[in-house]
Amino acid sequence: MTTPGVCAIILAAGEGQRLRPLTTLLPKALCPVGNIALLDHALHRVAGLGLQGPSSVAVNAAYLATQVVTHVGDRAHLSVEPDGPLGTSGGVGRLRDWIAGRGVLVGNADAYLAAELAGAGGREPGKDIAALLDGWTGDTVRMLTTEPAPGRTGEFSGHCFAGFSLLPWSYVRDLTPAFADLVRTVWRPAEAAGELELVAFPGTYIDTGTPADYLRANLHAAAGLVDATATVTGTTTASVIGPGATVAGHVTRSVIWPGATVTAAESLTGVIRAGTTLTVPA
Repeated sequence: MTTPGVCAIILAAGEGQRLRPLTTLLPKALCPVGNIALLDHALHRVAGLGLQGPSSVAVNAAYLATQVVTHVGDRAHLSVEPDGPLGTSGGVGRLRDWIAGRGVLVGNADAYLAAELAGAGGREPGKDIAALLDGWTGDTVRMLTTEPAPGRTGEFSGHCFAGFSLLPWSYVRDLTPAFADLVRTVWRPAEAAGELELVAFPGTYIDTGTPADYLRANLHAAAGLVDATATVTGTTTASVIGPGATVAGHVTRSVIWPGATVTAAESLTGVIRAGTTLTVPA
Protein backbone atom coordinates (compact mmCIF):
# COMPACT_ATOMS: atom_id res chain seq x y z
CA MET A 1 0.00 0.00 0.00
CA THR A 2 1.32 3.48 -0.83
CA THR A 3 0.15 6.67 0.78
CA PRO A 4 0.85 9.66 -1.50
CA GLY A 5 0.76 13.13 0.00
CA VAL A 6 1.12 11.87 3.57
CA CYS A 7 4.16 11.43 5.81
CA ALA A 8 4.45 9.98 9.31
CA ILE A 9 5.99 11.18 12.57
CA ILE A 10 6.61 8.85 15.50
CA LEU A 11 6.92 10.82 18.73
CA ALA A 12 9.71 9.32 20.85
CA ALA A 13 11.05 12.28 22.82
CA GLY A 14 9.28 11.81 26.15
CA GLU A 15 11.00 11.18 29.46
CA GLY A 16 8.64 8.42 30.58
CA GLN A 17 8.55 9.69 34.16
CA ARG A 18 5.69 7.40 35.18
CA LEU A 19 7.67 4.38 33.99
CA ARG A 20 10.70 5.11 36.15
CA PRO A 21 13.05 3.60 37.20
CA LEU A 22 12.91 1.55 34.00
CA THR A 23 13.34 4.70 31.94
CA THR A 24 16.56 5.55 33.74
CA LEU A 25 18.00 2.74 31.61
CA LEU A 26 16.10 3.12 28.34
CA PRO A 27 13.94 5.84 26.84
CA LYS A 28 10.30 4.75 26.95
CA ALA A 29 10.19 4.38 23.17
CA LEU A 30 12.85 1.65 23.34
CA CYS A 31 11.27 -0.37 26.14
CA PRO A 32 10.43 -3.79 24.70
CA VAL A 33 6.92 -5.19 24.34
CA GLY A 34 6.97 -8.80 23.29
CA ASN A 35 10.76 -8.41 22.95
CA ILE A 36 10.36 -5.70 20.30
CA ALA A 37 11.00 -2.03 21.10
CA LEU A 38 7.83 0.04 21.23
CA LEU A 39 9.33 2.36 18.61
CA ASP A 40 9.82 -0.56 16.23
CA HIS A 41 6.19 -1.58 16.64
CA ALA A 42 5.22 1.95 15.54
CA LEU A 43 7.66 1.99 12.62
CA HIS A 44 6.40 -1.39 11.40
CA ARG A 45 2.82 -0.13 11.61
CA VAL A 46 3.39 2.91 9.39
CA ALA A 47 5.60 0.86 7.04
CA GLY A 48 2.56 -1.32 6.46
CA LEU A 49 0.91 1.78 5.00
CA GLY A 50 3.82 2.35 2.62
CA LEU A 51 5.48 4.96 4.85
CA GLN A 52 9.13 4.13 5.39
CA GLY A 53 12.53 5.71 4.99
CA PRO A 54 13.74 9.21 5.92
CA SER A 55 11.75 10.96 3.20
CA SER A 56 8.45 9.58 4.52
CA VAL A 57 8.94 8.91 8.24
CA ALA A 58 10.44 11.06 10.98
CA VAL A 59 11.21 10.23 14.61
CA ASN A 60 11.85 12.88 17.24
CA ALA A 61 14.09 12.37 20.25
CA ALA A 62 15.09 14.32 23.36
CA TYR A 63 15.41 12.24 26.54
CA LEU A 64 18.32 9.78 26.15
CA ALA A 65 18.32 10.93 22.55
CA THR A 66 21.58 9.19 21.62
CA GLN A 67 19.98 5.81 22.26
CA VAL A 68 17.02 6.66 20.03
CA VAL A 69 19.24 8.04 17.26
CA THR A 70 21.45 4.94 17.31
CA HIS A 71 18.45 2.62 17.33
CA VAL A 72 16.72 4.33 14.41
CA GLY A 73 19.83 4.74 12.26
CA ASP A 74 18.92 5.56 8.68
CA ARG A 75 15.41 4.11 8.86
CA ALA A 76 13.83 7.53 9.43
CA HIS A 77 14.52 11.26 9.46
CA LEU A 78 15.66 12.20 12.98
CA SER A 79 14.73 15.38 14.83
CA VAL A 80 16.67 15.82 18.06
CA GLU A 81 15.29 18.34 20.54
CA PRO A 82 18.46 19.43 22.36
CA ASP A 83 16.87 21.37 25.21
CA GLY A 84 14.37 18.71 26.24
CA PRO A 85 11.04 17.46 24.91
CA LEU A 86 8.91 20.04 23.11
CA GLY A 87 5.62 18.24 23.66
CA THR A 88 3.53 16.62 20.96
CA SER A 89 2.77 19.89 19.16
CA GLY A 90 6.26 21.37 19.48
CA GLY A 91 7.77 18.14 18.19
CA VAL A 92 5.60 18.28 15.07
CA GLY A 93 6.21 22.02 14.69
CA ARG A 94 9.97 21.48 14.69
CA LEU A 95 9.49 19.17 11.70
CA ARG A 96 7.30 21.59 9.75
CA ASP A 97 9.88 22.23 7.02
CA TRP A 98 10.40 18.47 6.59
CA ILE A 99 6.61 17.90 6.38
CA ALA A 100 6.55 20.52 3.61
CA GLY A 101 2.86 20.74 2.82
CA ARG A 102 1.95 17.10 3.32
CA GLY A 103 -0.61 15.60 5.62
CA VAL A 104 1.02 13.91 8.58
CA LEU A 105 0.16 10.73 10.44
CA VAL A 106 1.36 11.30 14.01
CA GLY A 107 1.81 8.33 16.33
CA ASN A 108 2.97 8.00 19.92
CA ALA A 109 5.83 5.54 20.22
CA ASP A 110 4.45 4.28 23.54
CA ALA A 111 1.05 3.32 22.10
CA TYR A 112 0.37 -0.43 22.19
CA LEU A 113 -2.23 -1.43 19.60
CA ALA A 114 -3.53 -4.94 18.95
CA ALA A 115 -6.22 -5.19 16.31
CA GLU A 116 -9.08 -7.64 16.35
CA LEU A 117 -9.77 -7.89 12.64
CA ALA A 118 -11.05 -10.84 10.69
CA GLY A 119 -8.70 -12.45 8.19
CA ALA A 120 -5.12 -11.54 7.44
CA GLY A 121 -5.70 -7.83 8.02
CA GLY A 122 -5.52 -8.34 11.76
CA ARG A 123 -1.95 -9.61 11.41
CA GLU A 124 -0.60 -7.21 8.81
CA PRO A 125 1.11 -4.06 10.16
CA GLY A 126 -0.76 -0.91 9.25
CA LYS A 127 -4.05 -2.59 8.33
CA ASP A 128 -5.41 -1.82 11.79
CA ILE A 129 -5.01 1.95 11.37
CA ALA A 130 -5.63 2.16 7.63
CA ALA A 131 -9.11 3.53 8.32
CA LEU A 132 -7.47 6.81 9.33
CA LEU A 133 -6.51 7.31 5.69
CA ASP A 134 -9.45 5.73 3.90
CA GLY A 135 -11.37 8.37 1.97
CA TRP A 136 -9.50 11.23 3.64
CA THR A 137 -9.94 14.52 1.79
CA GLY A 138 -6.94 16.22 3.39
CA ASP A 139 -9.13 18.83 5.07
CA THR A 140 -10.10 17.28 8.40
CA VAL A 141 -8.24 16.13 11.49
CA ARG A 142 -8.74 12.44 12.17
CA MET A 143 -8.16 10.73 15.51
CA LEU A 144 -7.94 7.02 16.30
CA THR A 145 -10.14 6.32 19.33
CA THR A 146 -11.35 3.60 21.67
CA GLU A 147 -14.18 3.28 24.13
CA PRO A 148 -13.24 4.52 27.62
CA ALA A 149 -12.30 2.01 30.28
CA PRO A 150 -14.93 1.32 32.96
CA GLY A 151 -15.19 4.25 35.32
CA ARG A 152 -13.57 6.69 32.89
CA THR A 153 -15.07 9.39 30.73
CA GLY A 154 -13.98 9.78 27.12
CA GLU A 155 -12.30 13.09 26.32
CA PHE A 156 -13.64 13.40 22.77
CA SER A 157 -17.39 12.87 22.35
CA GLY A 158 -17.21 10.04 24.85
CA HIS A 159 -14.20 8.39 23.21
CA CYS A 160 -10.51 8.18 24.16
CA PHE A 161 -7.47 8.91 21.98
CA ALA A 162 -5.73 5.71 20.85
CA GLY A 163 -2.22 6.79 19.97
CA PHE A 164 -2.48 7.98 16.33
CA SER A 165 -3.96 11.00 14.59
CA LEU A 166 -3.94 12.35 11.03
CA LEU A 167 -3.33 16.06 10.56
CA PRO A 168 -3.87 18.11 7.39
CA TRP A 169 -1.27 20.69 6.37
CA SER A 170 -3.77 23.46 7.10
CA TYR A 171 -3.45 22.60 10.81
CA VAL A 172 0.29 21.90 10.74
CA ARG A 173 1.60 24.94 8.88
CA ASP A 174 1.16 27.31 11.85
CA LEU A 175 2.65 25.00 14.49
CA THR A 176 5.89 26.19 16.07
CA PRO A 177 8.70 24.39 17.90
CA ALA A 178 7.59 25.95 21.19
CA PHE A 179 6.51 23.55 23.93
CA ALA A 180 2.83 22.68 23.49
CA ASP A 181 0.56 19.69 23.02
CA LEU A 182 -1.67 18.74 20.11
CA VAL A 183 -4.74 18.73 22.34
CA ARG A 184 -4.53 22.51 22.62
CA THR A 185 -3.10 23.45 19.22
CA VAL A 186 -4.91 21.03 16.88
CA TRP A 187 -7.46 18.62 18.33
CA ARG A 188 -9.62 21.02 20.32
CA PRO A 189 -9.57 23.74 17.62
CA ALA A 190 -10.55 21.14 15.02
CA GLU A 191 -13.32 19.88 17.29
CA ALA A 192 -14.64 23.41 17.76
CA ALA A 193 -14.62 23.95 13.99
CA GLY A 194 -16.48 20.72 13.32
CA GLU A 195 -13.38 19.34 11.57
CA LEU A 196 -12.44 16.51 13.97
CA GLU A 197 -13.35 13.02 12.76
CA LEU A 198 -13.17 10.13 15.23
CA VAL A 199 -12.12 6.75 13.82
CA ALA A 200 -12.79 3.71 16.02
CA PHE A 201 -9.89 1.32 16.57
CA PRO A 202 -11.06 -2.29 16.31
CA GLY A 203 -9.01 -3.79 19.09
CA THR A 204 -7.02 -3.21 22.26
CA TYR A 205 -5.17 0.04 22.95
CA ILE A 206 -2.87 0.45 25.96
CA ASP A 207 -0.95 3.57 26.92
CA THR A 208 2.19 1.90 28.26
CA GLY A 209 3.11 4.84 30.48
CA THR A 210 2.96 3.06 33.86
CA PRO A 211 4.59 -0.20 34.98
CA ALA A 212 1.16 -1.81 35.36
CA ASP A 213 0.09 -0.90 31.83
CA TYR A 214 3.50 -1.72 30.39
CA LEU A 215 3.29 -5.20 31.94
CA ARG A 216 -0.30 -5.56 30.71
CA ALA A 217 0.76 -4.72 27.15
CA ASN A 218 3.55 -7.30 27.25
CA LEU A 219 1.29 -10.04 28.57
CA HIS A 220 -1.41 -9.17 26.04
CA ALA A 221 1.14 -9.27 23.22
CA ALA A 222 3.21 -12.29 24.08
CA ALA A 223 2.58 -14.05 27.41
CA GLY A 224 4.58 -17.27 27.29
CA LEU A 225 7.30 -15.92 24.97
CA VAL A 226 10.81 -17.12 25.80
CA ASP A 227 13.51 -15.86 23.44
CA ALA A 228 15.62 -18.61 21.93
CA THR A 229 18.81 -17.04 23.30
CA ALA A 230 17.57 -16.95 26.90
CA THR A 231 18.85 -19.51 29.41
CA VAL A 232 16.03 -20.93 31.51
CA THR A 233 16.78 -23.54 34.17
CA GLY A 234 13.94 -22.43 36.43
CA THR A 235 10.27 -22.06 35.53
CA THR A 236 8.38 -19.41 33.60
CA THR A 237 4.60 -19.02 33.52
CA ALA A 238 2.73 -16.60 31.25
CA SER A 239 5.76 -14.30 31.07
CA VAL A 240 7.98 -12.60 28.47
CA ILE A 241 11.65 -13.54 28.66
CA GLY A 242 14.06 -11.39 26.65
CA PRO A 243 17.11 -12.23 24.56
CA GLY A 244 20.14 -13.28 26.58
CA ALA A 245 18.20 -13.34 29.85
CA THR A 246 19.04 -15.93 32.51
CA VAL A 247 16.22 -17.39 34.58
CA ALA A 248 17.24 -19.85 37.29
CA GLY A 249 14.34 -19.06 39.62
CA HIS A 250 10.59 -18.86 39.16
CA VAL A 251 8.86 -16.20 37.06
CA THR A 252 5.09 -15.72 36.78
CA ARG A 253 3.26 -13.09 34.72
CA SER A 254 6.37 -10.94 34.53
CA VAL A 255 8.68 -9.34 31.97
CA ILE A 256 12.37 -10.15 32.06
CA TRP A 257 14.33 -7.68 29.97
CA PRO A 258 17.08 -8.65 27.54
CA GLY A 259 20.21 -9.70 29.42
CA ALA A 260 18.49 -9.62 32.82
CA THR A 261 19.05 -12.24 35.51
CA VAL A 262 16.74 -14.07 37.90
CA THR A 263 18.67 -16.11 40.45
CA ALA A 264 17.69 -19.56 41.70
CA ALA A 265 16.63 -18.08 45.03
CA GLU A 266 14.10 -15.69 43.45
CA SER A 267 10.39 -16.08 42.73
CA LEU A 268 8.98 -13.14 40.80
CA THR A 269 5.31 -12.45 40.14
CA GLY A 270 3.82 -9.43 38.36
CA VAL A 271 7.07 -7.46 37.95
CA ILE A 272 9.51 -6.17 35.37
CA ARG A 273 13.13 -7.20 35.93
CA ALA A 274 15.98 -5.30 34.31
CA GLY A 275 19.64 -6.10 34.85
CA THR A 276 20.50 -8.17 37.90
CA THR A 277 18.70 -6.27 40.66
CA LEU A 278 16.22 -3.74 39.28
CA THR A 279 12.74 -5.12 39.98
CA VAL A 280 9.74 -2.90 39.26
CA PRO A 281 6.36 -4.08 40.58
CA ALA A 282 3.43 -3.45 38.28
